[in-house]
Amino acid sequence: MIFAIEEINGNKDLLPNVAIGYRIYDNCASTLSSMRAVMALMNGDELTLGNSCSGQSAVHAIIGESESSSTIVLSRTTGPFQIPVISHSATCECLSNRMEYSSFFRTIASDLYQSRALAQLVRHFGWTWVGTVNSDSDYGNNGMAIFLSAAKEEGVCVEYTEKFDRAEPEKLKKVVEVIKKSTAKVIVGFLAHVEMNNLLEELSLHNITGLQFIGVEAWITAESLITPTSFSVLGGALGFAVQKANISGLDDFLVRGFWETDFLCNETSTETSLKTCKASQDFLELKDNDDDVTELRYSTNIYKAIYAVAHALHNILKCSDHQECKSPVEIKPWEVVEALKHVNFTTINGDKVWFDPTGAAVARYEVVNWQRGADHSVQFKPVGYYDASLPSGKKFVLNTEAIMWPGGTKQLPVSVCSESCHPGTHKVLQKGKPVCCFDCIPCPVGEFSNTTDSVDCKKCPEAYWSNQNRDACLPKNIEFLSFVEVMGKILVFFTLLGVLLTLIAATLFLINKDTPLVKANNSELSFLLLFSLSLCFLCSLTFIGKPTEWSCMLRHTAFGITFVLCISCILGKTIVVLMAFKATLPGNNVMKWFGPAQQRLTVLIFTFIQVIICILWLTISPPFPLKNMTYYMENIILECALGSPFGFWAVLGYIGLLALLCFVLAFLARKLPDSFNEAKHITFSMLIFCAVWLTFIPAYVSSPGKFTVAVEIFAILASSYGILFCIFAPKCFILVLKPELNTKKQLLGKTQG
Repeated sequence: MIFAIEEINGNKDLLPNVAIGYRIYDNCASTLSSMRAVMALMNGDELTLGNSCSGQSAVHAIIGESESSSTIVLSRTTGPFQIPVISHSATCECLSNRMEYSSFFRTIASDLYQSRALAQLVRHFGWTWVGTVNSDSDYGNNGMAIFLSAAKEEGVCVEYTEKFDRAEPEKLKKVVEVIKKSTAKVIVGFLAHVEMNNLLEELSLHNITGLQFIGVEAWITAESLITPTSFSVLGGALGFAVQKANISGLDDFLVRGFWETDFLCNETSTETSLKTCKASQDFLELKDNDDDVTELRYSTNIYKAIYAVAHALHNILKCSDHQECKSPVEIKPWEVVEALKHVNFTTINGDKVWFDPTGAAVARYEVVNWQRGADHSVQFKPVGYYDASLPSGKKFVLNTEAIMWPGGTKQLPVSVCSESCHPGTHKVLQKGKPVCCFDCIPCPVGEFSNTTDSVDCKKCPEAYWSNQNRDACLPKNIEFLSFVEVMGKILVFFTLLGVLLTLIAATLFLINKDTPLVKANNSELSFLLLFSLSLCFLCSLTFIGKPTEWSCMLRHTAFGITFVLCISCILGKTIVVLMAFKATLPGNNVMKWFGPAQQRLTVLIFTFIQVIICILWLTISPPFPLKNMTYYMENIILECALGSPFGFWAVLGYIGLLALLCFVLAFLARKLPDSFNEAKHITFSMLIFCAVWLTFIPAYVSSPGKFTVAVEIFAILASSYGILFCIFAPKCFILVLKPELNTKKQLLGKTQG
């Protein structure tokens, strides 16, 4: 401050014919002493012996104080008198209230910036579980309140929040006990250097080490904290510091004063008690001293404060460059307050330096790290900076590799309540605990999460399914009855076997077409029945393979028409048996009404009705391929939707009606005198047919996926084999193994036993 005032008094461009005077008081860290000093400054009374300066008795501005609590008292005391107070170190955000502290100014950023920067620093290193300790004062309470709010926005959880005053040793012990029992490895200390010193002593006493401290400008570079045991507690601490001073000429000014103090000499020897300094002064006397001018941090803030006052006075006195100021008049403090509000920049040695009259100066901090130097001394090593004026995401510039962490390691400490949830899981909050405490629960089947710490799981798209790790979705397996799988091959085998047996039976009948057995069984209807049976066997192949629009329409219509053709032929044979018996009665000529032409017409009419039903079905609402994603969650079933269920059951019902009619007629004719038991064979075949299809209905409804198709094919094959074996197997047996029974006498039943 003295250097700045002397520099201004020697500056011909700033207050050219006006000299600035000053009074300095030490409050000795006592609010009471501060009050006494303020009253003396306001009243112009000296607290020490000596004459007061001539002229005005009241001061025009007060520079101070260092701590926020004392500054608040100072500002409230001087506020009614509108005496400007400019602090170089009081950072409490509460002082930014212009309604309450209208005459307060500062050349340091408020804690609004530092507290937010602390939260961002903690989040930057992934520390989501921290403890906090603050001074129980305006400075600590306001700063910590802002930090807690910013930490919440950044997703940082606080395990505990403790505070104590420098005059509360018992409360300090409680704070240490809380720290000892906590699980958080990071502590944010929003403390004045006095409280920090008390906490440091207590932690050293309990040998609590290895914690990562995050500090504020009040203590992070405090030389008073460096003790033989402090590094074991604070080693690796990170924090924000006021930027170092860069004031031209200050070094020489301070060294000159240092020489006068240590060597008891000065340059001019104007004082009788001091001798003149020699050019050959013995520097060995200074071997234990350290020139720490470069470490001064608050000096720039004081320097700016003095220059701000000088510029305000310069404007009030209407001074102009290289000319004298207006004749000095009595300057009122409120005039200085108003003038300070309009000082935006001060020019210092040709450079413009920011001065913010609103008390919200642009914040730019140096990030320092407690490290040991090569000589094992404690050093506050700069490892980056924070600039609040930069865009979001660019405010921090950190050299992480240069940071030394607690214990002298390069390993970044971890401080979390719960470990991160890996992809495939999601977070579920633990009851009664902060949001940073959670359990990692695997995603349900069909859902996934592909990010770390996912708050929920997402459903896979409809055609996809989650993999085993639940961290990705894979296409669902497409399921349909194919020709290449075992079940498909088995069904194809029995289909072709049925066709082969049908062809063998047809061949035998063709070879023996002129024999009594073949003639007696209506060879024309028998050949048509064998042809329809081969179609029934072959239609089952349309049910195998990937469903398409054409295959879906073909499979049901082919099945319906071929089976009606088959049953119509059997019905015709049954009616022939009945008519033939009636024709043997005297005077009955019924066969002329049911000859071959009528038999063909009957088969054609019955089949045509089914064709009409199928055409209507295909026209109104035909079957179509469908991806069934509801039955199996992990598979897609490719199937043929019925389109119109009524059409399907109409086709099936018509087949059942003909089969039932055929069964009834055959049952009535079972005891007629027929040497080859045609009616009995038809009865058994229809009995099997009806049994198969009655069993098919519940099996069809309850079978899942491709097994539905397999059940339908099985029903087709079973009923076809039943008809083939019941009707044609006995006849083929006679044709091949018992040809002696294939005679007209045997047919008429006249052979002897």
